[in-house]
Amino acid sequence: MTARPANVHQARLLRLLRDGGPNSRAQLGDLVDLSRSKLAVEVDRLLETGLVVADGLAASRGGRRSHNLRLAPALRFLGVDIGATSIDVAVTNAELEVLGHLNQPVDVREGPVAVFERVLAMADKLKASGAAEGFDGAGIGVPGPVRFPEGVPVAPPIMPGWDGFPVREALSQDLGCPVMVDNDVNLMAMGEQHAGVARSVGDFLCVKIGTGIGCGIVIGGQVYRGTTGSAGDIGHIQVQPDGRACACGNLGCLEAHFSGAALARDAEDAARSGRSAQLAARLEAAGELTAPDVSAAAAAGDTVSLELIREGGQRLGQVIAGLVSFFNPGLVVIGGGVTGLGHTLLASVRTQVYRQSLPLATGNLPIVLGELGPTAGVIGAARLISDHVFSPA
Repeated sequence: MTARPANVHQARLLRLLRDGGPNSRAQLGDLVDLSRSKLAVEVDRLLETGLVVADGLAASRGGRRSHNLRLAPALRFLGVDIGATSIDVAVTNAELEVLGHLNQPVDVREGPVAVFERVLAMADKLKASGAAEGFDGAGIGVPGPVRFPEGVPVAPPIMPGWDGFPVREALSQDLGCPVMVDNDVNLMAMGEQHAGVARSVGDFLCVKIGTGIGCGIVIGGQVYRGTTGSAGDIGHIQVQPDGRACACGNLGCLEAHFSGAALARDAEDAARSGRSAQLAARLEAAGELTAPDVSAAAAAGDTVSLELIREGGQRLGQVIAGLVSFFNPGLVVIGGGVTGLGHTLLASVRTQVYRQSLPLATGNLPIVLGELGPTAGVIGAARLISDHVFSPA
């Protein structure tokens, strides 16, 4: 079992080295509120645990040169991002740099046992590649609400068979390391916060558009999960009274009108009705359509595809405008598989938000696409478990 810091001072030092990379004792002393002697004691204790190692001499600041310190290079974290239709699994080092990354299609409706067999096989493949000998912790994201303290999915609408499954307990036994579990959108937000577009922002929203739609809420640098783990479930906000039936059982939800699944369905309707020759040709070739097909058709100038994207962006922008008025974030990040729709979608969302929300909330509000793409979730998962490992036991 990986050692854990003994107190909050050691935890702070570990997180500084994770987020900022190797640093000298003197520079660390500038960042923490500790006397020189107390800092020396805590650093020496961390060196004894093996979590931290000396890493050459630091640049001189006058007087005797000190050693640089860095997190142990052998530390490895496993990040797992389970979506409705695919799994991403990655290994990172202690600074959360991705050392190996695999992706496979999956149907989350197969249930937790079948899905986690795939996850474990992918983790073994990463070990066999030399990316890791073992794991010091694993972070897992699932596409539904999670009771965070227990690491258990709760009534996930698109995940039959997952309700109450002990993900954290089961995987910690299989992997032989600590495991933390969270909603996949929260992990995307943490990934963009650690290494993406939200690095310098304390309060922001991260909207994921995939098979469904969710929102990660970050307040003061911390993810807000809500009382029962369902904060940010914006896909089930009503955008049209008496609208389409949603998987949750209600009518007119955002997710029923604009998501990866809804966009694919609307594209197939347009293809079969003869409104779009490009979509019809793609449907005939593949037998089905996906959001990337709509994106490709739009890029080729298909007016029906462009209109589907614009209409979806207006629906999404309508919901985001309400969130912006309520929360007043410093940034809105849009990520997920549907971000292949790119700037057509982004322009439509921005137009709706800036039109509908008050200027005080939107005057300096960037609405941007995420930077990390498919690695956002796995980096966020590694960040989640490293926060746990780098906290006092």
